[in-house]
This record gives sequence, C-alpha cells and structure tokens, in this order.
Amino acid sequence: MANSPTGESVISRVVRLMSAFDRDLPTMTLTGLARRADLPLTTAHRLVDDLVLHGLIERLADGNLRSGMRMWELAARGSRALNLRELALPFMEDVQAAVHQHTTLAVLDHGTVLYVERLSSPQSSLDAAHIAQRMPIHAASSGLVLVAYAPPSFQDEVLSRPLAAVTAETITDPALIRKHLADIRQRGYVALPGIGVTEWTGIAVPVFGPDNTVAAALNAIVPRQEAAVPLTVPALLTAAHGISRALKASGPAPRRS
Repeated sequence: MANSPTGESVISRVVRLMSAFDRDLPTMTLTGLARRADLPLTTAHRLVDDLVLHGLIERLADGNLRSGMRMWELAARGSRALNLRELALPFMEDVQAAVHQHTTLAVLDHGTVLYVERLSSPQSSLDAAHIAQRMPIHAASSGLVLVAYAPPSFQDEVLSRPLAAVTAETITDPALIRKHLADIRQRGYVALPGIGVTEWTGIAVPVFGPDNTVAAALNAIVPRQEAAVPLTVPALLTAAHGISRALKASGPAPRRS
C-alpha cells in the first residue's frame, strides 16, 4: 500500500531504513538514519517509533539506533540459509583445519553472491566475505562457480548486465567469462587471483542439492600463491561432496532467487 507523495509503499520505506544499518555503521542517530535511507526526518521518526515498538530497531541509552534482535530472530526462523549453514559447518571446519584461511559458504540471491557463513583464521589479514555481505557474481569465485552450474538462461541474464570492475583483474568481458565457466564445469573448481580482492585468490567448488542442481558454493580465500591452489582444492572438493550428501539426505534443495 502506497501512502507517500512518491507512491512508495510503507514496506519499501521500512526496508530502506533497515538496510541503512551495516557492518561499518551499525548504530546512528535518527537524523543520520533518515539521511542514509533518503527519507524525510518526520517520516523516519514515525516509522522508527513503530519499529522500536516491535523490536526491529533498538534505541540505545544515548539515543542512537541500531538493528534489533527481533530482526535477527524473524530472519532466522525457517531461513533456507540456516539449514544449509548447519549442515555445512562440520565440513567447513575440516577445510578450515586444512587451509588455515577464511572458508566461506555462499548462495545466489537476487542477482548477487550472498555469504551465509564464514569461518575465519586469526592469522588472516583479509577483511572481506563477511556473513551477510554481498558481492557481484562476476567478481567472486563463488559467483562464477554458482553461475557455471546454473541454467544457460540464467547465465545469459547475468552476462547481459553491465559488469563493473571491482579490481583491475575483475573479468568484465562476457566472452571471457563464458570460457571460464566452461573451464569450471570441466575441472570442478575455480581459482582466479585478484578478481574480488587484489592480494587474494578465491578457490571455490559447487555444492549440489537433492535435485542435483547447484545449491551453494564452498570457498577458501588464500594468499596469492600458486602453491596454495593444489593444496586447497582437494580439501574443498571433499567437503563439498559431504555437504551435498547431507543436503540430499535432508530434503528439497533451497531455491535460487
């Protein structure tokens, strides 16, 4: 239902408010939140009061605002990512023990790569691929794996969009990306240095669901060394096979959106 001069619905404005919070700015004033959500202060004030009442936003003692625990609770209930994470974690721990670097699990969601789990190494200096962080599909090894095993129509859709460079080595040529997708299907993994973060190489393998369609990508992010790839790929493939078996035993695969 739209009841604003622009025709924007209340739900759309609430989503803009909730989306304004992120890892870099988890708390802010009402004025800052209104500015970041691009909403009039009076509108933000009215909506925030309701969101605080329902626990979706919390008002701190100093008056600042942050996303409420109620938001996390509602998001976790029945989430397809929750079941996937729970099944994958034991296998991800095996990978982490072998590679001693970041290990991630990602899915496709609304045209981007969404990281749903990450195990971190205390020794790693990488500050990327956080849980709930998104990356462009073509600028992440997980994204390329997910697209490589997606239907051709979805590949065409992804490659028909503008492909912006995240680093100097991000591949933006659709023809070259198609070549890499074919290589991934042949080898069963991808390892392309610098496409998302210049100093690191993302190595990713597919995870398949009960209907044998790709359900997720398992990834290790390692320092940019050729020697890391042959040591990491076997651990990832073994873990991905284990997750795939667990998913098939648990029921229907999560749907891609």
